[in-house]
Amino acid sequence: MTAPEHSEARAAVVHRDGPWIHRDVAANGARFHIAEMGEGPMVLLLHGFPQFWWTWRRQLPALAEAGYRAVAMDLRGVGGSDRTPRGYDPVNMALDVTGVIRSLGEPDAALVGHDLGGYLAWTAAVMRPKLVRRLAVSSMPHPRAWRAALLRDPRQAAASGAVWGFQRPWLPERRLVADGGAEVARLLEEWSGPAGGVDEEAVEVFRRAMCIPPTAHCSVEPYRWMVRSLARPDGISFNRRMRAPVRVPTLHLHGSLDPVVRTRSAAGSAAYVEAPYRWRLFEGLGHYPHEEDPLAFTAELVEWLRDPEPDRR
Repeated sequence: MTAPEHSEARAAVVHRDGPWIHRDVAANGARFHIAEMGEGPMVLLLHGFPQFWWTWRRQLPALAEAGYRAVAMDLRGVGGSDRTPRGYDPVNMALDVTGVIRSLGEPDAALVGHDLGGYLAWTAAVMRPKLVRRLAVSSMPHPRAWRAALLRDPRQAAASGAVWGFQRPWLPERRLVADGGAEVARLLEEWSGPAGGVDEEAVEVFRRAMCIPPTAHCSVEPYRWMVRSLARPDGISFNRRMRAPVRVPTLHLHGSLDPVVRTRSAAGSAAYVEAPYRWRLFEGLGHYPHEEDPLAFTAELVEWLRDPEPDRR
């Protein structure tokens, strides 16, 4: 497939029709695709693996209706954003996020992150606190809590089998794109709770998006950094940097049956927040609460964003 054909295939998958508008913004030396709608204080939505902005298709209209400028961005290397050869460490990717906030002309934003997007949201709140108004994280512990759980909790280490498997060269990428992205469908199903999961139409979209070269490689690179940097100077320096507390109101959302991130691993994140912190556990849901029960997830998020006293439970 030629470069123009790659571009056309990417646009066909990424530019999903809806009440939102699509555009590209420049930030941190790269180009990022966003979908946005609504007016008001900005809420920036950060997707996780193995998805792209489309995972927030239900939250965008609800947030816009609630009076917010809702923006869902594709992370570096995914969806409609640039696929750069380097830059997949959390410091640089967090600067992507805060750079998008600045490029959109906003003084700050409420960050909402799931999975890898949550990891980057935690990081951005520490690195650029003036640009983060509030923080909502789903299905991801604070980076220091995540690191500790991987190294010290055998059950979490076992649950993180995919992360360890991503450390092998080339094989993970090949698996992700084999049979039209069948591995993506398998992961979305296995990581969801028994009551429901990602709908079939969306699964097909996520499969197609993963097969756009070289999305699979870019998607696993952040997870390779998480493990390979554990004993390296850059990883040790990042871990020390994340000692600085989060000083913005924080909502932490988690599915009680998440098979990838244990509830115990996520719940310890309160120790790193010196601000109002609210923990919300969704009973019976897995790793994708915003997909599995979008009404409950969105209602919780909007109520918290509107709450002038977010420490009140």
